[in-house]
Amino acid sequence: MGWTYVKTSRDQLIRELTATDDTARGRREVIDHALIDNVLWSVVRITAKQAGLRGLAAGESVCIIYCDLLEAAGNEWGYKSLVEAEHPYYYSCPLRFLAMAPEQCATWRARVHSYHARLGAAGGADESTAG
Repeated sequence: MGWTYVKTSRDQLIRELTATDDTARGRREVIDHALIDNVLWSVVRITAKQAGLRGLAAGESVCIIYCDLLEAAGNEWGYKSLVEAEHPYYYSCPLRFLAMAPEQCATWRARVHSYHARLGAAGGADESTAG
């Protein structure tokens, strides 16, 4: 999937990306998020109201780690949404998120751990803004 651009501020875009979405088919709720540079990491709980949403039965839930890339273009802000299962080539995901969602990509998670190990060895912080 490509990029989506909207005429809004970065803060407003983040509010929209982390807002709860309730439809007839299901509910999408961000249970935690963190902004690391221009990467918005989120743990999203998806609850099916009808069978078939993400392979769930009605009433079942699953948590998924999202990686939303953010980018400014003129007076617009854009985003590109990726999920763990797609192995996003970004590894700054907060470690606590890994315990909040079932594993979708072991290779990606190993690289997240390696990233944080290198960051810790260099004395860096792991999160700039958490929600």
